Amino acid sequence: MSVASASRDEAVSGRVDAQGRLVAADPPLAALHASAGGDEGGVLAVPQIAALARLARRLGITISRAALAADGEHDVDLWVRAEPEGDEVALAITGWAARPPRPPAPSRPAEREADFLRAAADWMWETDDALRLTALSPGAAVAVGRNAGELTGRQLTRLFRFRESPDGALPILTALAEHKAFEGQLAELRGGRRGRYLLSGVPLIDGMGRFAGFRGAAAAARADGGAADDAAGPSAEDKSAFGARLDQALRAPLAHIIDNAERLRAQPEGPLRRDYTGYAADIASAGRHLLALVDDLVDLQAIERPDFRPEAEPIDLADIARRAAGLLAVRAADRNVRIDGPGGDESLPATGDFTRALQIMMNLITNAVRYTPEGGQVWLRTEREGDLAAVVVADQGKGIAEEDQERIFDRFERVDPTEPGGTGLGLYIARRLARFMGGDVAVDSAPGQGARFTFTLPLRAV
Repeated sequence: MSVASASRDEAVSGRVDAQGRLVAADPPLAALHASAGGDEGGVLAVPQIAALARLARRLGITISRAALAADGEHDVDLWVRAEPEGDEVALAITGWAARPPRPPAPSRPAEREADFLRAAADWMWETDDALRLTALSPGAAVAVGRNAGELTGRQLTRLFRFRESPDGALPILTALAEHKAFEGQLAELRGGRRGRYLLSGVPLIDGMGRFAGFRGAAAAARADGGAADDAAGPSAEDKSAFGARLDQALRAPLAHIIDNAERLRAQPEGPLRRDYTGYAADIASAGRHLLALVDDLVDLQAIERPDFRPEAEPIDLADIARRAAGLLAVRAADRNVRIDGPGGDESLPATGDFTRALQIMMNLITNAVRYTPEGGQVWLRTEREGDLAAVVVADQGKGIAEEDQERIFDRFERVDPTEPGGTGLGLYIARRLARFMGGDVAVDSAPGQGARFTFTLPLRAV
């Protein structure tokens, strides 16, 4: 049976072993494997299907995704279901709709609807049919304070606590029962983060017409449950027209660009030429820089409002430092820089806003990693200074002259504007936030001796 002649509704089976070899396959899958250059019993040569099999094995859960595979002069639309069974992964593939490689076929309904979700989203998420997380967009890591890899494979309810709407309904549960789209599900982050989001989602339907999960968006919510215009919380009335348009017009497209560039860089569908992966890395880096500028401008407007007040809650500065170091570990590894953070048994009780304290730590560590030479190290140390809890972030950079040490805390100021780096707002925002919470950010440095940034908050008695 040729690939193109396989029935759209027929489930074509296969099996991949722990080494990624296609050890069993119905004729259409065997033909597609051979068309891609694979040998009988060899490693599965269809990169899109092989990537889903690897993901299912790594997470230990069933993955159902759409895929587009090349078959000679045609492309083939597929829906792939990959289910771990011991050391192997069982494949069930439906769809099998052949089409010319050009022009590209229109996106599936869920993908078109998800484009609308992205326009108002702070970050995106995806689950399987049992509400287990299968994907999180890059923006989720900072919002949640955990690596996306720690959450993938866990129930969405481990991340959020769902709240009833005024009429007593839970939109996400109704949507799950009826396999339909939903919006306006109020949810609170678990783990003491106090983050409130409005969730929206569209159903994913596999090639057999079965419900396969949700693709959704999370948008920061105001205290009254309405959608906020940004994670810092100011409403549209409080923001200038410029800020509102900048945030709405740029955040979603930039996040989409970064997400796709990182996917290309990861080469999930097979090897790419080295220069192509380099281009993808450059695109992702530039996108993150622009997104950081948008975030900083939004934060700048938030902290300069007369009614801005961070939360005052019990927090653990040592834990926040460990979380920030974990979130930035990959970035540091890319630069061959090691982050030496507080030990797992260290605790430093303080009072402040968890999200804002994490934001400050992320900024200080990001700067330290950026200016530490390749092969160097960044140290995070916790201290008690009288009635203050302190975290010191020390780098091995070229240091900061005494005359520049106050200037770098001004808006849009950097030690050397010609060097690639941040927006010139991060340290200004970090110090303002720390002082709003009763603490401070200070620097101690000298040329050639690196820099030590100290972040303090009021010490909490325990």
